[in-house]
Amino acid sequence: MARLILERFLQEHEETPPSKSVINSMLRDPSQIPDGVLANQVYQCIVNDCCYGPLVDCIKHAIGHEHEVMLRDLLLEKNLSFLDEDQLRAKGYDKTPDFILQVPVAVEGHIIHWIESKASFGDECSHHAYLHDQFWSYWNRFGPGLVIYWYGFIQELDCNRERGILLKACFPTDIVTLCHSIA
Repeated sequence: MARLILERFLQEHEETPPSKSVINSMLRDPSQIPDGVLANQVYQCIVNDCCYGPLVDCIKHAIGHEHEVMLRDLLLEKNLSFLDEDQLRAKGYDKTPDFILQVPVAVEGHIIHWIESKASFGDECSHHAYLHDQFWSYWNRFGPGLVIYWYGFIQELDCNRERGILLKACFPTDIVTLCHSIA
């Protein structure tokens, strides 16, 4: 709503229509808005946005981090050797899953080279975006992998197993390593 009101205000007070980048810049930093009252109102809208505001972003980031730490602990508990995102970035990788297993494992008969943690529900829209933006890139670079949607997922989305992307709603209990099965 703040975007629409800001666009209308600028259209009425400027000779040329504002570009999208100018509007985005003003939304990121409302102090750039020439009208002080409107700048304050836009700021209030952004701060109080319960879906996409900065507070919600911080909460989502914290929950995501908690689940990555939980996954790290589970990998350590199972004595699985891995590299995390930070270690991979230090080696020069730009797009990285949360963890790459240094020795692949099998889950439900599928080989797994990497694991991505998603502290969200896997709905059709977000999953297809993740497939396009992340998962297939990981698959191209590192081979088949596992995505854990900690809050569940629509079962029909788990349709790429044979192509190398397995979906689970929890850490797998039936991991098979080169040496033996981990129960």
